[in-house]
Amino acid sequence: MTRLRLVFMGTPEFSVPVLEHLIAARHEILCVYSQPPRPAGRGQKPQLTPVHACADHHGIKVRTPGSFKTEDVQAGFAALNADAAVVVAYGLILPELTLWAPRLGCINIHASLLPRWRGAAPIQRAIQAGDQTSGITIMQMDAGLDTGPMLANASLPLGPQMTASCLHDKLSVMGAEMINPTLQKLNDKTAIAIAQPTSGVTYAAKLDKAEGRVDWSRSAVEIDRLVRALTPWPGVWFEFKGERIKIFETTLIRDNSTQAPGTVIDDQLTVACGDGAIRINALQRPGKKRARAEEVLRGFKIQPATQLQS
Repeated sequence: MTRLRLVFMGTPEFSVPVLEHLIAARHEILCVYSQPPRPAGRGQKPQLTPVHACADHHGIKVRTPGSFKTEDVQAGFAALNADAAVVVAYGLILPELTLWAPRLGCINIHASLLPRWRGAAPIQRAIQAGDQTSGITIMQMDAGLDTGPMLANASLPLGPQMTASCLHDKLSVMGAEMINPTLQKLNDKTAIAIAQPTSGVTYAAKLDKAEGRVDWSRSAVEIDRLVRALTPWPGVWFEFKGERIKIFETTLIRDNSTQAPGTVIDDQLTVACGDGAIRINALQRPGKKRARAEEVLRGFKIQPATQLQS
């Protein structure tokens, strides 16, 4: 494999396996770009991003600009004289001139089968929509939002129990395994760039905490997908006795009753929905640890016939 001079740009845990694969392939990582440290935890002390921490571990120089709009940041990037920049969930918009500062341009690893789910939250939106497949697309970046020509892609099936956490981990590894062969083809001029289809375009809007409130009038299938998509963040919840209770795991239950949506229909915390019902298997009260429903219900009764707020 040809040893390339690379810039790596990424922020969350999803991006770390890709950086590790590039390092293992003995590419020269000239610099890593990541989001600036931000306050986190109880003490609200500034925390390095996962990518920043990984780069520090390997002794790689890290830059954390808050924006790429200034001339000095753009000039500093161009001055690295890289062969390519590999971008994975970085979180900043790159100006068009910056995209072509490296010899081979900027290469993005995106967690969907483009053009479906362009944008910020493709993993969660795929599960929420009930997609049967997901995957990784590696593309040559252009000025649009995830609109560049595709260099490589790979898919995987989404089973009925797939969660955002599980899909996150699978796609992270998949992208890492795909990046080095793609870079080699790009450098050898054997890569085939395919324009994205103009049909089938969807956008994965950024997640909002307000989306997590359960609307029991929705179908059980929709609510189950919501739990699998928004766990662990921003989380799915309902209110009971003034408490915001998080739901972590559910099971679809066939229910032919005529109970109103939001009605608890048994002592196992099965709740009627607009169509069907769900059984809540794991939940968390404020200030408590996540626990199985049967454990919580021993000391915090939610009786059958209780009407949960929608």
